[in-house]
Amino acid sequence: MKRIITATVRNRSGVLNRITSLLQRRQFNIESISVGRTETEGMSKMTFVVEVEDSQKLEQVTKQLNKQIDVIKVSDITDKAIVARELALIKIVSNSQLRAEVQGIIEPFRASIIDVSKDSLSIQVTGKPDKVEALIELLRPYGIKELARTGLTAFVRGQQPNTDGSFQSLLG
Repeated sequence: MKRIITATVRNRSGVLNRITSLLQRRQFNIESISVGRTETEGMSKMTFVVEVEDSQKLEQVTKQLNKQIDVIKVSDITDKAIVARELALIKIVSNSQLRAEVQGIIEPFRASIIDVSKDSLSIQVTGKPDKVEALIELLRPYGIKELARTGLTAFVRGQQPNTDGSFQSLLG
């Protein structure tokens, strides 16, 4: 089963290596990793998309991650209300005659052309992974010269107001 795990960690040398080594020792297949600084100085957020055999193994690795010295918090956010996005850069074979056609394909995806050369176009798209994947599949017939994806970045949605003015979490 595919799971989305976030970890808030101290931004120190070797933290990513220790965490990925722990996941690798537990035979988790890491599909993507996204890491970046947070709003708090000296802290980073990691988002992992991993393939896990069962919930017992997931619970075990979550506990082990929480024991790591530089790990502040670990959460499995897969089943929660989340905001999740990915960025992809796609370079395709193109010429001046195809540019308008490609523009028509990417426009509904709110993607944009970020570089043009004589024989290629570079396109940027952000969104949910299925949206990114759908655009890649539409562009595949043009000939993808290069593709770079960031992997999923996600966090839990904020609280939403009830009709009576109180707040409830979307976590269910």
